[in-house]
Amino acid sequence: MATRKMTFTFPVDLAAEFTRRVRPHDRSRFLAQALTRQLAERDRQLAHACDLANQDPDLIAIEQDFDALPSDIQEPWHDTLPR
Repeated sequence: MATRKMTFTFPVDLAAEFTRRVRPHDRSRFLAQALTRQLAERDRQLAHACDLANQDPDLIAIEQDFDALPSDIQEPWHDTLPR
């Protein structure tokens, strides 16, 4: 796996606890695993929010209104000449 060296700034208390509790040769792996878990959790939360939004009756009604519009509507910006 390719790697990339990065620099981060942490609060002093967190940095001290991290260096005290995680051995030097385990730190990169520890942070990579923690970031992987956090990013996966954010993805899960985003998917859940999308699911909830897709069930909202007001949003469903708006989508139905848009779907009912004719598909051959010419947008006004398509008729303008480039500057």
